[in-house]
Amino acid sequence: MSEVYAARRTRLREYCNAGGSAAALVSRPANVRYLAGAAPHGAVLLLGKTEDLLVCAGPTADRPTQERPDEALLVQTLPGAGGGDPAVAAAGLAAAQGADSLAVEEHHLTVARHRALGSVAPRLRLANLAGAVEQLRVVKDEEEISCLRIGAEIADQALGELLESILVGRTERHLALELERRLVDHGADGPAFPTSVATGPNAGRPGHRPTDRRVEEGDFLSVCLGATYRGYRCEIGRTFVIGTAPADWQIELYDLVFAAQRAGRESLVPGAACRDVDRAARQVLDSAGYTEGLTVLTGHGVGLEIDEDPQLSPAAMGKLDACVPVTVEPGVHLPGRGGVRIDDTLVVRPEADGGPELLTITTKELLAL
Repeated sequence: MSEVYAARRTRLREYCNAGGSAAALVSRPANVRYLAGAAPHGAVLLLGKTEDLLVCAGPTADRPTQERPDEALLVQTLPGAGGGDPAVAAAGLAAAQGADSLAVEEHHLTVARHRALGSVAPRLRLANLAGAVEQLRVVKDEEEISCLRIGAEIADQALGELLESILVGRTERHLALELERRLVDHGADGPAFPTSVATGPNAGRPGHRPTDRRVEEGDFLSVCLGATYRGYRCEIGRTFVIGTAPADWQIELYDLVFAAQRAGRESLVPGAACRDVDRAARQVLDSAGYTEGLTVLTGHGVGLEIDEDPQLSPAAMGKLDACVPVTVEPGVHLPGRGGVRIDDTLVVRPEADGGPELLTITTKELLAL
């Protein structure tokens, strides 16, 4: 992986040089990991004028081999118990290397931290790196996609095991905790985000936090979970019915959301406008009269963070590239009754390569559990 990290840093350095900055300071944790490998909490990366440094406030020796920073990087550990602020120390190091300008991630730095950078190196001109690293992260290489694929397999496995257990009478909170335990048992670093389990009138509600409501016969049960594997995060969401036979309204609503999700998935081709993917899914639901209660976006990118660019929303700009992993997750929530959400993680692939690659493969059939 060392040559991969080096190539990523080279691309960022070229971007900075084109903008007139001799050095760059990367402080956002996901961006540091992308460019330097796994690093201690709070570490920052300095792309210096003469050498690159990973500046840390603490030691790195206790990390597993596969989770260490890039071996090609020099690691600067700050002295003292507290260690000081690595970003401020990095600014001083950039000035000591003779840089006259430093591009920083203004969207991540606090005002106080930005001022501290200026005070430690007053002759250093601070420029805005903006979202340059985030844009580099959008298109994934096959190693990154492999991590997402393994994470998806873990999430599928955890969900499949839950569906084989007795659910009636158990609380949303208990089921969510069990799912997160199963993720770790099957090799995940941890959950990709707080697991959502929603039953009855809560089902289909986006971002629902589990409560002490117990699962009852006849409920919709919607689950949204994700696994983190080697830092990469995937997502899956499914909706089921508790009992022997779903009601007619449940079948009708489920079939509608399934059709919307399929329309969104089939729109995932290189060159497709992000807003057109959203429109494909949204039109299915709009035409059935479900304009109210729809989610604000149909999907989003995933990777080192669970919500990355691109955004698949009505106002989204830009087009999809190949090797971009995204979610497609339309849903409908009916207040007081519940709803349906179906959520997959896929990788955009050209038709010549078989079209979009589905990573989360748990059945989308409406199961009665």
